[in-house]
Formats: sequence, C-alpha cells, structure tokens
Amino acid sequence: MKDVILQLSVRSIRIHFLRSVLAALGIVIGVVAISSMGMMGANMTLSVTEQLSKMGNILLVRAYSGGGGFGGPGSGGDGGSRTTEDFITEAQFKDIQQIAGKYGTVYAIYSQSDTIDVGTKKGRSTIYGLKDEDLPGIVQLSEGAYPRSTTSVVIGPTIADRFGLKVGSKLEIGDPDKGNTTTVRVVGIMAERGISMDINTDSAIIGNQKLFTGIYGGEEQYNQVNVILKDINDSATVKQAILDRMNRKEETVTVQDSSRMLESITSTLGTMTTFVMAIAGISLLVAATSIMNVMMMSVTERIREIGIMRSIGTQKAEVRKMFIYEAGILGVIGAVIGAAFSLAIGYLVVLAMVGSTDYFFTPQSLIYVPSAMIIGIVICLISGVYPAWRASNLDPIEALRAE
Repeated sequence: MKDVILQLSVRSIRIHFLRSVLAALGIVIGVVAISSMGMMGANMTLSVTEQLSKMGNILLVRAYSGGGGFGGPGSGGDGGSRTTEDFITEAQFKDIQQIAGKYGTVYAIYSQSDTIDVGTKKGRSTIYGLKDEDLPGIVQLSEGAYPRSTTSVVIGPTIADRFGLKVGSKLEIGDPDKGNTTTVRVVGIMAERGISMDINTDSAIIGNQKLFTGIYGGEEQYNQVNVILKDINDSATVKQAILDRMNRKEETVTVQDSSRMLESITSTLGTMTTFVMAIAGISLLVAATSIMNVMMMSVTERIREIGIMRSIGTQKAEVRKMFIYEAGILGVIGAVIGAAFSLAIGYLVVLAMVGSTDYFFTPQSLIYVPSAMIIGIVICLISGVYPAWRASNLDPIEALRAE
C-alpha cells in the first residue's frame, strides 16, 4: 500500500508538472540564498581570522593614564619635547621583560607624531625610536639596511610612495616654521605590513633610540612596551602576571590584549552572517506559502479521488501520507537542485564579496549547503501538514458527491 500511495503522489506531481516546478523553484531559491550567504560569511570570518591571528599574539603595555584609555602609537603632540609624564621607565621595562621574556619577544618603543618636510612636500608621520638590537627582529626591509647612526632612518612604503623617497634620499623631521628640524637620510625601506597591533610601519619613520631622544628627549622613557608571544594561548597568563607585578601597590600600567579584538571581530562577523542568512531565509517562507497553496489546490482538485479511496477502505493515515509524500518530494527535488546551484553561485558570491576562495571548500564553508537543504525539506514537510490533515478528515460521502 505504501508503494501505491507513493506512486499516487508522484502521479499528482507529474500531472501538475508546471505548478509543481514553480513550487519547487521557491525551495531552490531559498536553499541557494541561505547557502550562499552562509558560505560568504564563513569565508569572510576565516579570512579575517587568519589575518588578525597573525597579530593576535601581541600585548601592548602602556603607562596608566588614569582614564584607562589607550592612545595609538604615535599619538603624541605636535613635535618637539614630550611634555606628558605617562611613560614606561627603564626599570619598569626590565620588570616586564623579566616576566614576559620567557613567553616571547619583549621590546620598548618611543613614538611621536611630527611634521616631515621633503622639498616642497609636507606631511605628518609617526616617528618611532627602537633599540639597535631590536630593529632586525621587529622591522622587515624590502631594500636597504638598518639605521646605525643618529642621522639615518628607515621608512614605510606608504611614506616612500607619497613623497617619492628612495634609499639615499634626505628628509627633514620637525616643523621648519618653528626652526627645530632634523635632517636624516633614508637607508632602508620597510616591507609592506598592513594593519598591525604593535607598530604601524607602513606610514612610519623608524630610527634608533639615540636619534629619537636626540630630537625629543625623554631617554629611557618609553611610550609603549610590546610583547610578541610565541603562543597566543599564553596571552591571558602573561597579561595577568604583568598586572599583578606592576600594579601591586598602585596602578602603573595597563595591558591591552589584541586577542580580545580578534574575538570581538569574529563575534561581530558571526552575528552579521546570521542576520544576512535570516534575511535570505525569508525566501523560504515565501516558498512555504507556495508549497501550501499547491497542496491545498491539490486537495481541492482531488476531493472525489479522496472520497473513492476512503470508501474502499483507505485509512486516514494513508491519505495523510500521500500528501506528505508529495510535499516531501517537492522539497527533496528543490533542495537537491538548490544545493547544486549553491556551489556555483556561492563560489561567485564569495569571490566577489571576499576576494578570495581559499576557504570555500573547507568544512566550515560547505556545511551551509546540507544545512540549507535540510531546512528547505523540513519547511516543505511542515507546509504539507495542514493540507494532508484536511484531506484525511474529509467526509467520504461528501467527497463522493463533489463535482
């Protein structure tokens, strides 16, 4: 009997083929929309996570300013001598180095925002000062050499392009209108690095600490101490150890954990993906309405057939199954076709929106295809419940009288 009921369901779909195709098309569109949006979100999250994880192992230690805020590197004044007292001292740096040295690289930096003058071009840049021994490990060069004197610097690629500088070029640091400029020679150009949590080198000028303190003073008064961890999982441990040691009597430093930023961005991307998928899911609600409409029309058109089936002893449950099977067949067909289109359309969406398909064939991305298929099939089955219930509860006598 089950085979006969299934055959009747298939027969109904075949007789009303165009109507069934249009109903299944709604499921196809819904599955494609949810899968594509889900894969786009997954690929975006994986791509951003990989990029940020490269700088998620960094702790930034700065002097406690009283407000708990963090100004970015190079957030100093307009050049000249530094006037604020919010610095990390040499003694504090050594304490931090003793605590965190076994977990990774610890180095101190001086930083100041100042005017730079190259011929007729003027602009601003962040000036960094690093110890000679720290430069090779922190700064990567695309050409040239590291500064070894108080008159040489390396510059970021953005600064080089903006001012037309190359190795051997000269520039002035400071405002010539105020008469306090220092001329330095470019001995190296740094490799492009992009956004980073420790120091933003692309638009920066870096010299050794003697050059920096010679211009701005403040010897052994560091703006920031950076800790680059070997293992990102040690971030919480190291952060707490630094705070416990340095703030034992009073708050003297604050520690910013860049891995928290990674978690926050990942969470935000996940929320955005869910929201976009929810919007895409509206198409499945439209498809559900279409499926229910098709099923209700099928019940209305087959009232006499249902009456005959009931009069020869067909049970209510079997009548219900006939319509549930019909809805399920439409759902499966729509979901399978939708899955096939999802792979093609999803690939194009990811390529257009993310710019890379490196993570497209990962489990985190492809899982959205079977998930969307299951959702589509379930919605079809739910849409067929009421029409199936109505069909099974028709009075056989009244059904036989129907024209």
